Amino acid sequence: MDPSMGVNSVTISVEGMTCNSCVWTIEQQIGKVNGVHHIKVSLEEKNATIIYDPKLQTPKTLQEAIDDMGFDAVLHNPDPFPVLTDTLFLTVTASLTLPWDHIQSTLLKTKGVTDIKIYPQKRTVAVTIIPSIVNANQIKELVPELSLDTGTLEKKSGACEDHSMAQAGEVVLKMKVEGMTCHSCTSTIEGKIGKLQGVQRIKVSLDNQEATIVYQPHLISVEEMKKQIEAMGFPAFVKKQPKYLKLGAIDVERLKNTPVKSSEGSQQRSPSYTNDSTATFIIDGMHCKSCVSNIESTLSALQYVSSIVVSLENRSAIVKYNASSVTPESLRKAIEAVSPGLYRVSIASEVESTSNSPSSSSLQKIPLNVISQPLTQETVINIDGMTCNSCVQSIEGVISKKPGVKSIRVSLANSNGTVEYDPLLTSPETLRGAIEDMGFDATLSGMTPVQDKEEGKTSSKCYIQVTGMTCASCVANIERNLRREEGIYSILVALMAGKAEVRYNPAVIQPPMIAEFIRELGFGATVIENADEGDGVLELVVRGMTCASCVHKIESSLTKHRGILYCSVALATNKAHIKYDPEIIGPRDIIHTIESLGFEASLVKKDRSASHLDHKREIRQWRRSFLVSLFFCIPVMGLMIYMMVMDHHFATLHHNQNMSKEEMINLHSSMFLERQILPGLSVMNLLSFLLCVPVQFFGGWYFYIQAYKALKHKTANMDVLIVLATTIAFAYSLVILLVAMYERAKVNPITFFDTPPMLFVFIALGRWLEHIAKGKTSEALAKLISLQATEATIVTLDSDNILLSEEQVDVELVQRGDIIKVVPGGKFPVDGRVIEGHSMVDESLITGEAMPVAKKPGSTVIAGSINQNGSLLICATHVGADTTLSQIVKLVEEAQTSKAPIQQFADKLSGYFVPFIVFVSIATLLVWIVIGFLNFEIVETYFPGYNRSISRTETIIRFAFQASITVLCIACPCSLGLATPTAVMVGTGVGAQNGILIKGGEPLEMAHKVKVVVFDKTGTITHGTPVVNQVKVLTESNRISHHKILAIVGTAESNSEHPLGAAITKYCKQELDTETLGTCIDFQVVPGCGISCKVTNIEGLLHKNNWNIEDNNIKNASLVQIDASNEQSSTSSSMIIDAQISNAFNAQQYKVLIGNREWMIRNGLVINNNVDYFMTEHERKGRTAVLVAVDDELCGLIAIADTVKPEAELAIHILKSMGLEVVLMTGDNSKTARSIASQVGITKVFAEVLPSHKVAKVKQLQEEGKRVAMVGDGINDSPALAMANVGIAIGTGTDVAIEAADVVLIRNDLLDVVASIDLSRKTVKRIRINFVFALIYNLVGIPIAAGVFMPIGLVLQPWMGSAAMAASSVSVVLSSLFLKLYRKPTYESYELPARSQIGQKSPSEISVHVGIDDTSRNSPKLGLLDQIVNYSRASINSLLSDKRSLNSVVTSEPDKHSLLVGDFREDDDTAL
Repeated sequence: MDPSMGVNSVTISVEGMTCNSCVWTIEQQIGKVNGVHHIKVSLEEKNATIIYDPKLQTPKTLQEAIDDMGFDAVLHNPDPFPVLTDTLFLTVTASLTLPWDHIQSTLLKTKGVTDIKIYPQKRTVAVTIIPSIVNANQIKELVPELSLDTGTLEKKSGACEDHSMAQAGEVVLKMKVEGMTCHSCTSTIEGKIGKLQGVQRIKVSLDNQEATIVYQPHLISVEEMKKQIEAMGFPAFVKKQPKYLKLGAIDVERLKNTPVKSSEGSQQRSPSYTNDSTATFIIDGMHCKSCVSNIESTLSALQYVSSIVVSLENRSAIVKYNASSVTPESLRKAIEAVSPGLYRVSIASEVESTSNSPSSSSLQKIPLNVISQPLTQETVINIDGMTCNSCVQSIEGVISKKPGVKSIRVSLANSNGTVEYDPLLTSPETLRGAIEDMGFDATLSGMTPVQDKEEGKTSSKCYIQVTGMTCASCVANIERNLRREEGIYSILVALMAGKAEVRYNPAVIQPPMIAEFIRELGFGATVIENADEGDGVLELVVRGMTCASCVHKIESSLTKHRGILYCSVALATNKAHIKYDPEIIGPRDIIHTIESLGFEASLVKKDRSASHLDHKREIRQWRRSFLVSLFFCIPVMGLMIYMMVMDHHFATLHHNQNMSKEEMINLHSSMFLERQILPGLSVMNLLSFLLCVPVQFFGGWYFYIQAYKALKHKTANMDVLIVLATTIAFAYSLVILLVAMYERAKVNPITFFDTPPMLFVFIALGRWLEHIAKGKTSEALAKLISLQATEATIVTLDSDNILLSEEQVDVELVQRGDIIKVVPGGKFPVDGRVIEGHSMVDESLITGEAMPVAKKPGSTVIAGSINQNGSLLICATHVGADTTLSQIVKLVEEAQTSKAPIQQFADKLSGYFVPFIVFVSIATLLVWIVIGFLNFEIVETYFPGYNRSISRTETIIRFAFQASITVLCIACPCSLGLATPTAVMVGTGVGAQNGILIKGGEPLEMAHKVKVVVFDKTGTITHGTPVVNQVKVLTESNRISHHKILAIVGTAESNSEHPLGAAITKYCKQELDTETLGTCIDFQVVPGCGISCKVTNIEGLLHKNNWNIEDNNIKNASLVQIDASNEQSSTSSSMIIDAQISNAFNAQQYKVLIGNREWMIRNGLVINNNVDYFMTEHERKGRTAVLVAVDDELCGLIAIADTVKPEAELAIHILKSMGLEVVLMTGDNSKTARSIASQVGITKVFAEVLPSHKVAKVKQLQEEGKRVAMVGDGINDSPALAMANVGIAIGTGTDVAIEAADVVLIRNDLLDVVASIDLSRKTVKRIRINFVFALIYNLVGIPIAAGVFMPIGLVLQPWMGSAAMAASSVSVVLSSLFLKLYRKPTYESYELPARSQIGQKSPSEISVHVGIDDTSRNSPKLGLLDQIVNYSRASINSLLSDKRSLNSVVTSEPDKHSLLVGDFREDDDTAL
């Protein structure tokens, strides 16, 4: 048989299957893949065995195909096993009606047919088949015109002879292998030994620590295999002597004459030549399912066995075989010979099957021991979901026809069925599955129910608040572990919301237990009591309802639906309010349901513009209030100023004497404004009244509303004060005026109508400015909300992922699990997972990362990000309020409404202030009335407007009233209330302009109190991406040049997805100055160890580079140290040119291994002490050292490390100079942590800290009475960010960082940490200045208004009081606006003064604490010399810094003395 026609079989482990529907899906999908002949998926063993055509598929592509379906597929042994094929020769019997090509296409479509050759002259078809999938009979049924050509078959079967002989010469060997720890060990041994010539098959068992090898002794010896295993680092010794697979000469003879084997379990045979018998064997020594499959696979491979069923429970095997070819005794021996060769087999019975062959009786030479009644067993299956007798009959009818079922009785009353069956032909599990397939819930009694995703009625749902989740892997961890727990049907975890939605069986498990499971995984978990919040709420507008029966129709139809929890329809408003379970039903389904009843339904349009955040309404209303007040206030002020001037003028005329009543009357009649229209009503008072009314009631409308609300809640705020002051002034004036008119007074009374307009103008202006400031900070939020897409394109796919239809829907109608199409340039409407397509996505709006992110099937996408170049299909995972964007919006909203402690203090102050001022003003009134009656002279002397024309009592009362109203007017706590918010608003606004987002007043006010700043390492102090620091060549450069190593390594790693691999490839491309690399084949990754592959086509790279090798050697001198002298570079280059020319047609292939020590030792390479020393050196500096071997020779060492950000050292120095303690906290090892700390100048380090420990550490620092700021990049630091007094998320504000942190630095710049603390200090200083302004006005103004300073001549009119009060508010606002002038210090301005003082820390100055305990690993104690050096270095440093600061000249020369202790950044082995 032509070897190119081979068919291979491979077994792939599949994780993530939950039920038979997963199995069915995989079998359907992969079965359709071109080149796949057969696939069998096992849920119990979690694997898939695939028979495929190696010309069309490889194990890797099949693994990826399963991966793309969302399961985790792992290829433990990438080497496929060859599958036996048979060739059938079929001849045309009758006149052939079908054309030949039709026969060919029909047969090729059949699973199990690998090739067809047609010989039209001989009227013969040669069909190559896989006997385990298809048999001759099935082929004949497909094309009835063809019949089997026995003659040709016999002729052809000679080709099998060598094969069967080879099989007969195989030996089974068992070896004990020690030291294996994981599946990667087993796959390494299987891969390496399986490739040796003469080894047919190898299976390594991790549990038994043994290897079973089938090999050919004439090609390879036991000793040789043992040596190979030991070379990989595993001790091995032979367990038992090799044992030949015994098949006697007669068996071999019979094998030559073999008929075609039918598929497993096939019942009928071709009558022309078969003679089937059945034998039952009792087998002792089977332990598990793998024994069963081992025996079944070995025996079914024998040509004369048509089917075999092995039962582990009954320790039996039932074998159908061709009695003319083999005896039961031979079969017994064959079973005993199956590895591990420990089975004890005895024959139980033999039964001759009916045979149509006429010569069957003559062939039957074996005496038969017939058992009339095969043994039967009985099982009880619990069946749920039966409703009537027709269910009972249908179950009995279907199941009784199943093979092996003797009888079945189903009881509707007991909800169960009793089945009598033959255990050799069927099993309880098969029967249970068959009943489930009919749509009933079936469980075996005594077994726990097998839960499927679609559980019965007994499911409940609970929500659990989960804290401490940091990234997607935490989510996966919780989901994976909880699904395994009994009684849990499904779980969905939302990372941003920190919430888990769990469906469970309340009979088996309760929410507190579920929370306990999550806590055991290391997360915080509490059950959310009001679980309603997880339900979806839908508001719909329903049109077309006419009466109450329509309402009832809709409500009753909806409540019948599974998943709808509550429904209420209002006829009057045409609205429906529906609560539903988003897991079961979605808004689209609900709308369809209503529409199917004949009504129109649409979503209530929501306002998406974030208008509630931009303060537009408030700004509008206060502006209106201000303009109304101003419009009426200007004439009032004009009148007042005119009156004051005139009064002053007359006063000077009369030499300041008080006028008599007659003089007043004369004077008034002479002035136009004082002329009386009616008795007691002057033009002036009338105009003032008319101008005051609109202001009082229209301008002050909002104040009245606010004051009313405050009093209703029994609190007094600023609005109460304002209303009090203006209303009293207005009412008092109106009363006086009415009294004067009633008395027909000749002299006009003095009114206070001018007070309200003046007061309202200033207050409205203050409020207007305040809201404008607030609106500014909300712009960021409005921007976030506007990111949301408004529509989504939902597509429908068929089973082959072919697009059937697409429709545009509102984004609120997208349901979990919908498939959404996102075109290039479109926004992602919801969070989801890519299922098809590749594209780059701009997530900068969410993460701040400018670089677009590549997305491929399986990647997650965030709502609001923009798709760039490829069309994607995504599956929605989080919709509506659960999307990342919605969560971020919610957080920012919460942050902006949070009040800083100082602000709360201001409000509290107002609460006490109002009653106090009212009390003071009443006291002033009473005191002046008493003083006036006791001693009128005082009033007469100090009352500015006193004239004799008014009665004494009126004068006293008016004077007292004027004083008390002035007190009310001046003492408004408005400025107190403005002091904090305006400063915070401006501060956060300025921060945002400078790339520092501060959430609310609290962090801004807290940051200045911070005493300790804790930094995370990866991604915060360092870039978070590995970079190649050094490449070291370990062989002479004439053996393999530096460029050749780079070309080989770069090509090998180009297939790796590991960050280190990506770093190496990037470096190699840069060094070789190329975008394309060679070709890499047979690529294999062993996690935690390394990679192995073969590399070709690199000659072009070397050819391209070979002209400037010398220049490159000079350029790379600092990066690459070549042990051998560089003299050979010219000779090596000439050799490469020759090689290039000679290999133009025959590219050389290199076998490459890249990985750690363990990987090299495992592949049989020796690492000498020198190389080990270099590796240890690098590891001590916190780098990863990777070894490279080409063609089994160690030739290079690559050092990779995460690099420190350039500004880190400076930022930390400035923080220290600001008097803050700086701590480094990292999950990394102590070596790396110490190395990084020494580079940036941090002396206190906590290494190997878990995320949950970070929280504990922050708590610990807080308990010492220190305020802590935590700076992190937001993934593993989020719990600590939330715990710290101020959490600062750095750079690319990742989703979780935004949630946890109080301050987000938009730019990835550590100097912004300094700027944020600096800004906080400036803002708090400004708030304090504001309080001083506010309180000075009040503390000085109130006594003056009350008339305490009257003896010195200090008297205030009410309008002056209100002007002073407004001035205080305006001055506070202006003072806050001064913050706008804040400029963030630049890198240069920091660097100049700092550079002189920055000195790296020597390792001895750094204390490293490991884990959460405080046991520090201090460096070894310094000797006397070191101490002297350190001391002298410090003193010289300070001297130098003084000198430099005097001359303000920066010398970039390094500090000579630092070289004595050893500058830590210098890599001795890198420099040449």
